[in-house]
Amino acid sequence: MTAVQSPFAIGCGDFRVNYTQDMAIYKNVRVRRRVIFLVILFFLFPILAPEYYVSLATMAGIASIGAIGLNILTGFTGQISLGVGAFLGVGGYASALLTTRLGIPFWFALPLSGIFTAGIGALFGIPSLRLKGLYLAMATLAAQVIIYFLFNHWDALTGGTGGLVVQRPSLAGFSLDSEMSYYYLMLVILILTALFTLNLFRSRVGRALVAVRDRDLAAEVMGIDLFKYKIIAFAVSSFFIGVSGSLMGHYTLVITPENYGTQISIEYLAMILIGGLGSVMGSIYGAAFITLLPVVLRELMTAVREVFPNLESIFIGIKEIIFGGIIIIFLIYESEGLAKMWRNLKDYIKLWPFSY
Repeated sequence: MTAVQSPFAIGCGDFRVNYTQDMAIYKNVRVRRRVIFLVILFFLFPILAPEYYVSLATMAGIASIGAIGLNILTGFTGQISLGVGAFLGVGGYASALLTTRLGIPFWFALPLSGIFTAGIGALFGIPSLRLKGLYLAMATLAAQVIIYFLFNHWDALTGGTGGLVVQRPSLAGFSLDSEMSYYYLMLVILILTALFTLNLFRSRVGRALVAVRDRDLAAEVMGIDLFKYKIIAFAVSSFFIGVSGSLMGHYTLVITPENYGTQISIEYLAMILIGGLGSVMGSIYGAAFITLLPVVLRELMTAVREVFPNLESIFIGIKEIIFGGIIIIFLIYESEGLAKMWRNLKDYIKLWPFSY
């Protein structure tokens, strides 16, 4: 039996008359049009923008993929991880070894590096059955230290402190060595990552992960296998982090241990805290914010160089102070991050001039 919509209801609200419409990610036609417009705008961006801004957008997009991966684990499943830097390195080194030493094309090495990182992440996620909170954070920090030590001292495999040199990928004889071509590669993978994550948490597995986050004891009473779903969360999260590490490695062309230290893990954790825990778009907002913050600060230092000539020499210290201060401000005044601030702004504009 087919539901019939009254002609008097047209224009009076948002109606859904079948299961497909009810299960759509973007149920509102206006929202769907806005998303399509933004996607088109992002595809036109490298044509309209200077190469320098395209480069910044590429780095922010690659970081967004890793931030979404971390948010799957921390924001959606509630498992704290301080080992993101190491898992980025696993993805980068795995892709480099597959392409340079085994001669595997980048297009196969990219998913393989993600799968290998997922296996490593699942291995280090085993303690999550017994540990939670600060203790789990320390366990993942131990993973960061162990893997980072291997990056530095396993010279025969990783090249030690000298690292490995890779090349840009090529497709049908066309090398993705320009900023525009690599931007499009990043954008396609970012869109696929976002769509997968949005659909993941509409599925049975995704709802189980959210239940583990909200109340693991209640989830276990309901029949959810905590160990199974925590390992799944670590594996899926590490897969996308590994893909991000592979993309960044082939973008910068050099893979060295200094790119995967504890500082990187803290930056990625800041991305999802500032962007918004449990939000795919928040991960993208936070990644763009943290990626562009040093650039903006550097431009400000250059602008005030004539007035304060010694200020630029202490740029690194000032950057760290501002970085930590921003995290504290968000935790105190807007714990749900930029995603919540954006929703509040949209609601204000929609309801203006009324306050309700």
